[in-house]
Amino acid sequence: MKALLATALLSLFIAAPTYAGNWPGWRGPNSNGVAEGSGYPVEWDSSKNILWEVKFPGPSGSTPVIWGDDLFLTTNSEGKNRVICLDKNTGKEKWHTDFGTERAGKHKKGSGSSPSPAVDDQFIFGYFKSGDLACLTKEGKIVWQKNLQKEYGEDTLWWDLGTSPVLTDNLVVIACIQSDNSYIAAFDKATGKEVWKQGRNLDAPKEANQSYTTPVVTKQNGKEIIYVLGADHVTAHDAQNGKEIWRVGGLNPTQHEYFRSISSPVISDGYLIAPYARGGSLTGIKLGGQGDVTKSNVVWTKEGEGKGAFSDVPTPAAINGRVYLCSDKGEVLCFDIKTGKQIWEGRLPRSRHKFSASPILADGHIYVTREDGTTLVVEQGDEFKLVSENPLEGFALATPVFSDGKIYLKMTDKLYCLGKK
Repeated sequence: MKALLATALLSLFIAAPTYAGNWPGWRGPNSNGVAEGSGYPVEWDSSKNILWEVKFPGPSGSTPVIWGDDLFLTTNSEGKNRVICLDKNTGKEKWHTDFGTERAGKHKKGSGSSPSPAVDDQFIFGYFKSGDLACLTKEGKIVWQKNLQKEYGEDTLWWDLGTSPVLTDNLVVIACIQSDNSYIAAFDKATGKEVWKQGRNLDAPKEANQSYTTPVVTKQNGKEIIYVLGADHVTAHDAQNGKEIWRVGGLNPTQHEYFRSISSPVISDGYLIAPYARGGSLTGIKLGGQGDVTKSNVVWTKEGEGKGAFSDVPTPAAINGRVYLCSDKGEVLCFDIKTGKQIWEGRLPRSRHKFSASPILADGHIYVTREDGTTLVVEQGDEFKLVSENPLEGFALATPVFSDGKIYLKMTDKLYCLGKK
């Protein structure tokens, strides 16, 4: 009897959800599209598992971030850039802070606030299409602000600013990859003082020299490295001084003029996966080395049948030797990250709506949100299996955020908090 009771208690302990709270940047706690914790809902609709819903001034395509009980999101209001702080448990606004002048979007999916904020244990950083970058306290007070376009030159992107700030231990880093005057710049978190600025003008034709991707920061042997995808190359930079450590070229061997890049790289298991060619290619790159490592470090390349076979807008997610991606049209694929071997492929229910949000891996599932507000949940297993289809009202560009067993799903003008009831 005691043995049976012990077994039952152990079973309950194993099945209990585990919670993890902070979501400091667009791609989650480890910048790889992977949520920590468990107990997240896999089914919801307008009458099921919605804990709260709040509206905010829009449109805004950025993804929220979370630290502790605070949820931060960016938008524009009354011609200004705005950072909003909500209580993540209730949705109640704690404060909002306005700064700079809004620059409206050009594209139907664009806005003045497409870049996602970043947060750490001290500060929240907001970056906007206008070029305004600001550091705020957790109470909403502006610590410092600057306009990168006024300091370093006007934005020469054909479309709307998409790259988000990323954080190292001591710096906030912005990558500006555009028609000319491309650079990566790093600023002291506490003061805003420029610590370094590294030019990144590479030989890429016409629109291919423009990038809307977000860098990835990782640590290798205690050293922070920043990885940047764009202008037909992947480059790795020393986070202390911005100097280039290595580069991989050849992502645009035909010198196509319009291969601007939107989908960002993902890093896992010692590999960087680079989506490119408007979703037409996927490249597996082994990390490490010095100088031009194109020949030595490109381990595999996949080329789809026509552009859009892989990810053009959504950024892949990766963990435990596998990389998962969702194409703009709803093809979900799983590859072995070291060999590029395809493990499975599946087609989500057909719709005239596309996917702009990036997939998130959480508690054995893959969550992908379509632009019409519907989130599809797929198993992470050894074959494609659709678990659920969950419609909500809204226009969804932001990636879902996972914290303490709850999912925060941001539309362009409202935010849902989803949890098991």
